[in-house]
Amino acid sequence: MSIDRTRRPVSARDKAEALFSAAATKVAPPAIKPPAVPGARELVSLRLDSDVLAHFQDDGPGWQDRINIALRRAAGL
Repeated sequence: MSIDRTRRPVSARDKAEALFSAAATKVAPPAIKPPAVPGARELVSLRLDSDVLAHFQDDGPGWQDRINIALRRAAGL
């Protein structure tokens, strides 16, 4: 005769933990997809030296576009 030694939840806390662990299984993150629209821009966080940022902001609105243009030129794009 074999004895079933699997742990069964007995207290309310054990039952809740068992339910939570079953529901909290890890799901693989979705694969990174290219932008749906060709040429679309992507929002990123970028650290720049304060003098570099001031240089581009000195000419007023459109400084983000000017930085993008400068980066494209530097990258040879």
